[in-house]
Amino acid sequence: MLFKGSSVERNGKRTGLFARMKKALGATKDNLVGRIESVLSSRPAIDEELLDDLEETLLSADLGVRVTERIMHAIREKRKKKLIETAEEAKAELRSQLYAILSVKEAKKPSEEEGIRVWMIVGVNGTGKTTTIGKLAAKISQAGNTVLVVAADTFRPAAIEQLSVWAERSGADLIKSKIGMDPSAVLHDALAAARARGSDFVIIDTAGRLHTKGNLMQELEKMRRVAEKKIPGAPHEVLLVVDATTGQNGLSQAREFMKFTGITGLIVTKLDGTAKGGIVFGISLELGIPVRYLGVGESLEDLLEFSPEFFIDSLFSETSSQPPPLP
Repeated sequence: MLFKGSSVERNGKRTGLFARMKKALGATKDNLVGRIESVLSSRPAIDEELLDDLEETLLSADLGVRVTERIMHAIREKRKKKLIETAEEAKAELRSQLYAILSVKEAKKPSEEEGIRVWMIVGVNGTGKTTTIGKLAAKISQAGNTVLVVAADTFRPAAIEQLSVWAERSGADLIKSKIGMDPSAVLHDALAAARARGSDFVIIDTAGRLHTKGNLMQELEKMRRVAEKKIPGAPHEVLLVVDATTGQNGLSQAREFMKFTGITGLIVTKLDGTAKGGIVFGISLELGIPVRYLGVGESLEDLLEFSPEFFIDSLFSETSSQPPPLP
C-alpha cells in the first residue's frame, strides 16, 4: 500500500503525488498525447490513412516498435468489428492499452519481517544512479527504517564521494573502502556490518561501466552470489536505473542488464527534463518488469513511487488536479 494513515492524510498525499507527476510529465504529454490528439482530430472519421498517421506518431514518440504494434493491432481489430468509429473511441482504446502495458504483475515478494532487505541498484554511469540511491535511502529512512548504503562502485572516486554526501543527507550509514578494492569484498564486509548493527535495509551502489560489459556483468553476478550467501534470499530487489532522456537507448541498456542481473524493477530518472517518457512503456512491455519509482528532480524528495493509474491519468487528463479514485 503506497499511502498509510488517516483517509484525509492519504487523500492529501495522493493529490500531491498526482500534481507532481502531472508536472513532471508535461513535456512527454505534449510529445505523445498532444500529437495523438492532433492526428485524431485531423479527420472526421477513423480511416486507414488516419491510422497510418497515428502509427507513425506513436513510433516517433519513443514508444518503440512493439508497443506501437500492440496498440495499432488492438485499434484496427476493434475498428473491423465496428467497436471503434470515432476519435474519442480510438483515444480511449489507446489509453486502455497503455495502462495495461504498465500494469505489470510483480513476483511475490517475501514479507518485511524476514530480516535485512538487500537492494542492488544497477545502471549505466550517468543515469543518476548514485543520486537515486540517496533519495531511496531518505524515503526508506523516513518510513522508520535504518539504512546502510554500500559504496561498491570502487573504481570511481567521484561516485564514492557523491554517495557519502547523499548518505549524510538521507541519514543513512555508509560503508566504503579504498579505491580499486574488489566490490564483492566490500559487499561481504558491508553485509556483516549490517547484521551486527541490526540494519533494516542495505542499498548497494554498483559500477556502470557498460563499455567493459563482460567484466561488469561478471562483477554483478559475483556480487549477487555474495549477497545470497550472506543474507538468505538476497538480493531481494535488483533495481535498474534508466535515464529517460536517452529514449530507446534506455531499452537497449535494460536488455543487457536483464540478461545477467535478474532485474526486479525499474527506476526512471530525469523524467521532468524530457519529452521521451514513452520509453517507460517499451521497457515494461518487452521485459515485463514493473516501474517502481520516477526521478523528477535533484532534491531528496524528488523520487515518486510509481502508479500506473497516476501515470496514465497525468498524461491524458485535461485540467483536473485530483488523482483518479482508489480502485
